[in-house]
Amino acid sequence: MKYAGQADVVVLGLPRGGVPVAAEVARALGAPLDVFPVRKLGVPGREELAMGAIASGGAQVLNQAVVSHLGITDQMIRQVATHELAELERRQRAYRRDRPPVELRDKVVILVDDGLATGASMRAAANAVRAQGARRLVVATPVASADTCAELGPEVDEIVCGDTPASFTGVGKWYEDFSPTTDEEVRGALASTGDPASAPAGALADRDGACADALRRVSWRLRDDPRDYDELLHRMGNARVVMIGEATHGTHEFYKTRIHLTKRLIVEHGFRAVAVEADWPDAYRVNRYVRDQSPDAGAVDALADFARFPTWLWRNADVLEFAGWLRDHNDRLADDRDKVGFYGLDLYSLFTSIQAVIAYLERVDPEAAGRARQRYACFDHFGADNQKYGFSAALKLGPTCEDQVVAQLADMRRYASELGGGGPMPSDEAFFAEQNARVVKDAEEYYRAMFRGRDSSWNLRDQHMLETLQALLAHLDRQTPGQADQTRVVIWAHNSHLGDARATDMAGLGELNLGQLARQTFKRDTFSLGFTTYEGTVTAASGWDEPAERKRVRPALPGSYEAVFHATGLDRFLLIFGDGGEASARLAERRLERAIGVVYLPETERMSHYFEASLPAQFDAVIHLDETRAVEPLERTATWRAGELPETYPSAV
Repeated sequence: MKYAGQADVVVLGLPRGGVPVAAEVARALGAPLDVFPVRKLGVPGREELAMGAIASGGAQVLNQAVVSHLGITDQMIRQVATHELAELERRQRAYRRDRPPVELRDKVVILVDDGLATGASMRAAANAVRAQGARRLVVATPVASADTCAELGPEVDEIVCGDTPASFTGVGKWYEDFSPTTDEEVRGALASTGDPASAPAGALADRDGACADALRRVSWRLRDDPRDYDELLHRMGNARVVMIGEATHGTHEFYKTRIHLTKRLIVEHGFRAVAVEADWPDAYRVNRYVRDQSPDAGAVDALADFARFPTWLWRNADVLEFAGWLRDHNDRLADDRDKVGFYGLDLYSLFTSIQAVIAYLERVDPEAAGRARQRYACFDHFGADNQKYGFSAALKLGPTCEDQVVAQLADMRRYASELGGGGPMPSDEAFFAEQNARVVKDAEEYYRAMFRGRDSSWNLRDQHMLETLQALLAHLDRQTPGQADQTRVVIWAHNSHLGDARATDMAGLGELNLGQLARQTFKRDTFSLGFTTYEGTVTAASGWDEPAERKRVRPALPGSYEAVFHATGLDRFLLIFGDGGEASARLAERRLERAIGVVYLPETERMSHYFEASLPAQFDAVIHLDETRAVEPLERTATWRAGELPETYPSAV
C-alpha cells in the first residue's frame, strides 16, 4: 500500500459517517486517526438547502449559484457561519474531549468520507487542511458521483473514489447498512486507533449498567395505581406554573399521562388554566367551548380551527376526550370565575390573528376596524404566506409591516383598557383581541427573524410564549379581585420548550426557552416534568406540511438517557430530582437525549433528533415510558393506518 508505515501520514475522518471508514484506512496504513468536522451552511429559513459548508478553522465553501439566486447577503452568511462554527467546535470537543488535534503541518493528510454527493463538505475540509500547512492532500471515499470525483480531482493532490456508479442517487444507496453513526461510535473509532481520551465500549456499558442498577433503587414505579402520582402531584400542587412536556409531538401515553395529571391539578389543587403549544385564536375556540361561551355543539367542533399542519397535535383522540371532560367539569361550577380555560401560547397565526382583530373591532368600533384593515393591508400581497413575507422582509425586497403592527397593538391595548370593563364587549373578548394584536406584532418579527438564523427566531418564539403566559395570568388575576398572583396554570409543550435550556446544547448556541424563562421569572414557583421513551410508534410526518404517518420509533442510541432507562428493565417509572439525591447524582453527567418533533427522520436519527443535556438540571422530574404508541389523529390518513413498513420488509420476519 502506497502510504503504509509512513511516519508523516495522518488520516482524517469527516464525522460522523466518514469516521468508521477512516478508522479502517488508518488501521490498514498504521497511521494516526483524527476527526475533521465539517458543517453544512443552510439557507436561512430553508436549512435543508445547502448554500455551502464550513470546516475546522473556519474555512468556507459557498455555492455561489444558490447565494446569488436567493439574494443571500454577506451578513446572513456570516450569521449562519458563526452559528455553525460554534456547533462545529462543540462537536470537536465532544469527540476529542481534552486531546488536542493532530498536527497537520508538513504531513501527508488523507481526508476520508463515506461518500461524495455534491462534494461541498469535502471541499471545505480540503481548504481548511491546506490552510493548516499540509504537504500533500489525498481525498479518499468508497463511493462518489462521477462528476464530483472528476471536479474535485484537480483541487487536491490525489483522489481515490472506490466506485463511481453511472446512476448516483445518494450515498446511502450504496451501503447495506447506512444507519447513523453515533458520537459514541466516533469516540470508539478514535479509541480503537489509539486515542486515549475516548472511552471503550465496554467501559461505557459498565458505567451505564451501574447507573441503571442505582435507578432501579430510587425510581417510583408506575403500576396504574391512583396513588402512583401522589408524591409528584404534591410537589406540583405547590407551584404556580406547572410545565408538563413530551419527548415527541405524537405519543399517546404522553398525552394520556399529561391529561391525567392536569385533571388532578384542576380538581385537587385549584388550577384555573391550561396553556398549550398552540396558536392563540385556534385554542381560544376551545376555551369558549369549555366555558360554555360558544355555539359549538361538541368538543370535536371546538377543535375544528386546528386546521393547519400539524393538525394531529390538538385534533387527536386524547385532546378530544380532555376537552369534553373540561366542559363537563366547568358545567358543574356555579361561578364563571372558577371555570378552567384553555389557551394557546404560540405565534404562528399571523393572518388568522389579523382577521380576529378586525372582526372584534367591527363589532365595537367600525371606524377603528377601518384603521386596522388599512394598517394590516401591507401583508395583503403575500397571499397569507408567512414565510414569503419573512423572506421578502429579510432580503429587503420591499417595506416591512413592523411600524404598522406596533401601532395597531398600541391601539388595541387602549381599546382593551377602555372597553374591557363595562364596555360594549366582555373583558374576555377585549383581552382575546388584544392578545391577537400581540400575536401579529410578534409573528411579524418572528418571520423576519427566521431568515437571520435559528437562534434568533427560536428565542423570539419562546419569549412570546412567556409574555403570553404573563398576560394570561394577569388577566385571570384581575377577574378575582383581592387574590393577586393566585391564578395557577398548567403548560403543555414539547420537552425542548419546557426543559431548562441552560442544561442543554441550546445554551451554547445562544438559545433560550420557555422553561428557562419561567424559572427565571417565577423562581421557585415553577415545576417542570419531562418525558422519555425508548421505542414504539409515533405520529409524525416525513417533512414539513406532509401527511401524518404512524412511524416506528427506533430503539434509543447507546449511552443515551433513554438507553440507560431501558437498561433498568422497568417499563414505566418516575424520577424526582428536586431533593438532589442519588438519581440526580447518577444522571448529572451530560448524555444524549432524544427529541422528536412534528417531523421524524429515523434515517438521520442521531443528527436530527439527539442533543446533549443534563437531565436533573433540565427538569424537576422525569417519567420514562419504555414502549409507547402513536397518538390517534381524528383524521386518520391511509399512510397513518398502514403505519411504517417493518425493517424486514418484504419478508417481515
